[in-house]
Amino acid sequence: MMAAEPVGGTDTATSSSYRHFRVRHFHLELRVDFDRRQLEGREVLELSCVRPDGGGCGGGERELRLDTHSSLCVQSVTARSAGGDAQSLPFEIQPFTNYGATLVLTLAGPCRHGDQLEVTIHYKATDGPGVVWLDPEQTAGKVKPYLFTQGQAVLNRSFFPCFDTPAVKSTYSASIKVPEGFTAVMSATKWEHDQKQNIFHFKMHHPIPSYLVALAVGDIVSAEVGPRSRVWTEPCLLDAAKEEYDGVVEEFLNAGEKLFGPYVWGRYDLLFMPPSFPFGGMENPCLTFVTPCLLAGDRSLADVIIHEISHSWFGNLVTNANWGDFWLNEGFTMYAQRRITTELYGAAYTCLEAATGRALLRQHMDNTGEDHPLNKLKVKIEAGIDPDETYNETPYEKGYCFVSYLAHLVGDQEKFDAFLRAYVEKFKFQSIVAEDTLNFYLNYFPELKEKDVEKRPGFEFDGWLNTPGWPPYLPDLTSGDTLMKPAENLAALWLAADLSMDAIKAIDVSSWRTYQIVYFLDKLLEKSPLPPGNVAKLAETYPKISKAKNAELRFRWVQIIVKNNYEEAFDELKNFLRSQGKQKYTVPVYRAMWSETEGTRKLAQETFAATKNQLHKNVQNYVKKILV
Repeated sequence: MMAAEPVGGTDTATSSSYRHFRVRHFHLELRVDFDRRQLEGREVLELSCVRPDGGGCGGGERELRLDTHSSLCVQSVTARSAGGDAQSLPFEIQPFTNYGATLVLTLAGPCRHGDQLEVTIHYKATDGPGVVWLDPEQTAGKVKPYLFTQGQAVLNRSFFPCFDTPAVKSTYSASIKVPEGFTAVMSATKWEHDQKQNIFHFKMHHPIPSYLVALAVGDIVSAEVGPRSRVWTEPCLLDAAKEEYDGVVEEFLNAGEKLFGPYVWGRYDLLFMPPSFPFGGMENPCLTFVTPCLLAGDRSLADVIIHEISHSWFGNLVTNANWGDFWLNEGFTMYAQRRITTELYGAAYTCLEAATGRALLRQHMDNTGEDHPLNKLKVKIEAGIDPDETYNETPYEKGYCFVSYLAHLVGDQEKFDAFLRAYVEKFKFQSIVAEDTLNFYLNYFPELKEKDVEKRPGFEFDGWLNTPGWPPYLPDLTSGDTLMKPAENLAALWLAADLSMDAIKAIDVSSWRTYQIVYFLDKLLEKSPLPPGNVAKLAETYPKISKAKNAELRFRWVQIIVKNNYEEAFDELKNFLRSQGKQKYTVPVYRAMWSETEGTRKLAQETFAATKNQLHKNVQNYVKKILV
């Protein structure tokens, strides 16, 4: 048996007294003011003291500590115990780290184990790291401003004072008053609209960690795309979103339920964010926030949301108790995603997609060095380090390899699928650490426990968790060869100085799915620049690529344009950078432009000058650092 840490282990990213108090429920009552860029109102926390008697001075807890941020202004605090009157509480803000501060409340008297407390905090939240205000220019419609919050990993302390650790889960409710002509949406199981007051009321009936509380306010409309799903978008994107996802989401949810058990969250809606949204997706329960780059016009990127749907079981339902065990969220989600795609599209397609993931892990480890401390699954996040700074491919792809190794030890896919269902059932609505997962695994499979599989030389569970480096076990991806080999052969033909168009045209790409074309383009990108004239011929031969709306294809194609200094297609390069602001696309393209010719550098400067106000401020800053 592996020794388990206390729940949450040691979460260095919170200064709150989350071990001494339990949040039973909290309520947000906020008014949105776009002119002042602020949320103003109050938060009501319903708490129970859980510190054992004898703790604290005089046998009780005398202060309550909550995570907050310098962008959040606390105006007043009151508290009342069960049956008592509300009393004003003295408070102070203490420094914590560069990503947060501590709100320290002095309680009116000692709070003992079992005591209940209701704390009301009046505050304003402004332009903080987790509260993002967009100008009309940064939206798709270009007419009205927009607000959204982003909680992961430790940003929601700038949205509301909280125990900002994934170790704590609670239900919540909210009442959000918005200006006329605006709509509010949240990660909640139930919502109602008071049209007279233009107040939106929300309730989340299941306990969730603070980072999954999410709000968006803008010119937002919706359309049903399934029995428990709708798409939310700005009006100008609604038809495209409905066309792309009508009937699709339910297919993915059904596949997930067959593998991992019931979908407990009620609705699964998608909010297509403004183009300046810098992320691919955020798995906020009931309402995934996604990039509009998924609207390819032909459903060729629809399956990207399978990853976010998989978080409905792994991450949202069973959650890592601290960010050092992030692989529990992402490694299991990668495995779940690939189980769903195998069921829907077959092993060959899944192996091809997994091969692209493995290549990203290889690239990351080559850049950092395999022995970098971030390249282990159980990361030690030192005090003062922002968990976001530890973000990389390791918890995703090395985590996937470890979960695949656990399945390999079982040797029977149906048995391992049954284990995953039991795992979700055992730990649903809980926050856990790696030792909880692995102890449950060994107890579920006693025959493996008897063989001491956790101590096999070279594959020790402790080594997987605590030793940096390349995964000691790699799942077999040879099923993907039937898709990879034709792509490799076609790429080789396009690398020739004398093109054999007969041989090229003999390879039919009309039925290739997105990841097969991506794999082909990645091979060309690795070998670029191509012989003179080949890129022009490539563009002419494959309008499916050179005129694609699919963002993953466009992202590769514009980099090929840059690497080959293909000036005839520079307009396509500019159009791509104007059309979206996703960090994963925008930053590498500017980096490629800056590292090539004087012409591409000049184009980078001109394009950024024309489009920078459309970009999220973090992405603007990344690009500014490149263009120096």
